[in-house]
Amino acid sequence: MLLLLLLVLSPLFLRPPGAGGAQTPNATSEGCQIIHPPWEGGIRYRGLTRDQVKAINFLPVDYEIEYVCRGEREVVGPKVRKCLANGSWTDMDTPSRCERRAVYIGALFPMSGGWPGGQACQPAVEMALEDVNSRRDILPDYELKLIHHDSKCDPGQATKYLYELLYNDPIKIILMPGCSSVSTLVAEAARMWNLIVLSYGSSSPALSNRQRFPTFFRTHPSATLHNPTRVKLFEKWGWKKIATIQQTTEVFTSTLDDLEERVKEAGIEITFRQSFFSDPAVPVKNLKRQDARIIVGLFYETEARKVFCEVYKERLFGKKYVWFLIGWYADNWFKIYDPSINCTVDEMTEAVEGHITTEIVMLNPANTRSISNMTSQEFVEKLTKRLKRHPEETGGFQEAPLAYDAIWALALALNKTSGGGGRSGVRLEDFNYNNQTITDQIYRAMNSSSFEGVSGHVVFDASGSRMAWTLIEQLQGGSYKKIGYYDSTKDDLSWSKTDKWIGGSPPADQTLVIKTFRFLSQKLFISVSVLSSLGIVLAVVCLSFNIYNSHVRYIQNSQPNLNNLTAVGCSLALAAVFPLGLDGYHIGRNQFPFVCQARLWLLGLGFSLGYGSMFTKIWWVHTVFTKKEEKKEWRKTLEPWKLYATVGLLVGMDVLTLAIWQIVDPLHRTIETFAKEEPKEDIDVSILPQLEHCSSRKMNTWLGIFYGYKGLLLLLGIFLAYETKSVSTEKINDHRAVGMAIYNVAVLCLITAPVTMILSSQQDAAFAFASLAIVFSSYITLVVLFVPKMRRLITRGEWQSEAQDTMKTGSSTNNNEEEKSRLLEKENRELEKIIAEKEERVSELRHQLQSRQQLRSRRHPPTPPDPSGGLPRGPPEPPDRLSCDGSRVHLLYK
Repeated sequence: MLLLLLLVLSPLFLRPPGAGGAQTPNATSEGCQIIHPPWEGGIRYRGLTRDQVKAINFLPVDYEIEYVCRGEREVVGPKVRKCLANGSWTDMDTPSRCERRAVYIGALFPMSGGWPGGQACQPAVEMALEDVNSRRDILPDYELKLIHHDSKCDPGQATKYLYELLYNDPIKIILMPGCSSVSTLVAEAARMWNLIVLSYGSSSPALSNRQRFPTFFRTHPSATLHNPTRVKLFEKWGWKKIATIQQTTEVFTSTLDDLEERVKEAGIEITFRQSFFSDPAVPVKNLKRQDARIIVGLFYETEARKVFCEVYKERLFGKKYVWFLIGWYADNWFKIYDPSINCTVDEMTEAVEGHITTEIVMLNPANTRSISNMTSQEFVEKLTKRLKRHPEETGGFQEAPLAYDAIWALALALNKTSGGGGRSGVRLEDFNYNNQTITDQIYRAMNSSSFEGVSGHVVFDASGSRMAWTLIEQLQGGSYKKIGYYDSTKDDLSWSKTDKWIGGSPPADQTLVIKTFRFLSQKLFISVSVLSSLGIVLAVVCLSFNIYNSHVRYIQNSQPNLNNLTAVGCSLALAAVFPLGLDGYHIGRNQFPFVCQARLWLLGLGFSLGYGSMFTKIWWVHTVFTKKEEKKEWRKTLEPWKLYATVGLLVGMDVLTLAIWQIVDPLHRTIETFAKEEPKEDIDVSILPQLEHCSSRKMNTWLGIFYGYKGLLLLLGIFLAYETKSVSTEKINDHRAVGMAIYNVAVLCLITAPVTMILSSQQDAAFAFASLAIVFSSYITLVVLFVPKMRRLITRGEWQSEAQDTMKTGSSTNNNEEEKSRLLEKENRELEKIIAEKEERVSELRHQLQSRQQLRSRRHPPTPPDPSGGLPRGPPEPPDRLSCDGSRVHLLYK
């Protein structure tokens, strides 16, 4: 049979062989010419051995051949062909190829939205797929293919496309989202389908949570990697206070939470933290109002344009301000037309000048060969040719190396999983959404990734995040300049010293506040001090005059010792003016508490001695001369020592109160701070006025106690002075002058005390009110009490006559006369008592006599009257001599 078949087909075998599957062999009526198998494949001839096939050139009509592929490749195109009667094979217009099995990647590229990173990342991924698929040593039996959609960086839009990727064939072995908000959605859902998620553009720190995202990896480092760099720069430039403004998304909120912890550890304070959803106008105004200088801004590119348009309007830029932004914006992001803002390109350029960006190193600065046999510079050049517009206008151009390396990380992990390099492994085509075994193997392979990519060394930490260096750039003249690198793992800052500042040096983290104290006007202090000194001299003169003339009866009748105390009290009060005007201009901080105590003690004791002695006088006059008649005589015997005891009681109360105050809650120096003032000559400096005060922890309580009983004493003094204004007595011959002085002191004190408390923040006005009240009240008191005495003695010469009388009668004359007067008054009171008793006895005797006469008249009728006109008989009435004598005695002593 075989021989017969060969004889039949032998004419066909003599024809030359044709080309491969794509060729059209010579058509003859004898059969079809043998075609060559596809690359990486072969043809199965039914009923023929390999040697027989080699020996023939034509196959008979209706003969069928079947294409087969080597390894895990599969036939693409017609798998079976049949020889037709016209000598051609079926479907020759469609070639059959042996291609590697497709492994599908589901990707979401944000071509627009907050971060249009897909504009450059998608071409980078496609370029990486071409490079990986062209390699014979990586996934030799598989081909990576991409199925992608535009997520617009919107989680809602991404949800729709995620559903399509998961529920439409073919099965995707991995998902590749871009934005952090989209990655959060995809990574949370992926574990339900046993899918690995590999992101190329997600920086949210929240994605580092392995419990929440167990299958998530990213070639883009976490945004928290910026924070160590920021803190390092804050420390380098000596900034201790910063402010932040963020868009309200999870990525930026979690980044700022991490920054807040890091700056706190470094002793740096976030003074203001502002956030916004879509309109940054109000937060920017708040930053201006709160005098923020060093500002960290976290927002997407579209919102960045809105922010800096408001920054321009608020003039929150220039030499006083430094902005820290994210470095993954397009290089000309501030020049891109945006209909949502009303600022020109020039205004935006002016507003963003000088800002600092911290950016993950996304392109290997060493420019060495990567695993794809390309340098980073070659990659940039190759990618630039694929882009449809200028790189600066292409979103995600900086992240493109990360997207490129993400495909290589996936390919290497799948190669390790599938047994690349001759090792036995799993079949990737067996993967489905219920096969966790393959997912676990891919996870382990991905977790152990370590290779050199165009973005640098690619390695993942325990949370699946990329570990990398940080690039520091500054916008200088409208373009970004590299000024340093920072390796957070080694705390190594490489500084190029190319930073430039608008003001010539890094600005301060806050307005330079110059603290200045408000001191008392020296002209006012000197003027009042002179008046006070003259008042003290006047008090000394009055005191000397009073002591020198203390033997004069007119002076003696004015209670000179109390007047002496008044002069001493005025001197102490006037002396209090000097410490009252001392402040930081004259004394140091350590001496201030002593000055505070001196003010308090001098004023307290001066008031108690000066006003207390006058109050004692007026109180004694009121007690003696305004009470009932029957008690007057008893109160006239009040001894002088009781007056001194009253003054001593008032002074003792002050001493006790002041001592307790000083021990329990002593006065100390406190500072009152006023609103900042900006000088005209330097807008970056503000003046902080401060004023020194004497205060204690419970100042109001002590002042309430102190002013309380002294205020009652003043009011009582006014009342007593009014009550005794018409009294005339020689015991205290100057009580009317004392009353006038009390009016003066009381009115001035009652007005000055509350006014000075209200004006305490105005040092000149408060000092003027307090000191002039002390000076005037002291002057008036001294003049009213002492000047009339001086004038009387000088004009009348009374001290001379009184001195001569004293020489003749002795110094005890006045005392004897007063003693005699007291004895006469005592005898008068005793005689009045005897007279009252006698009058009562006489009244009783008369009553008894009348009773006897009535009894006698009833027993014996009355006798007719004597014709001679004589009186009825009976005992004669006794004469009323006691009454007469008593009247005389009474008249005598009345």
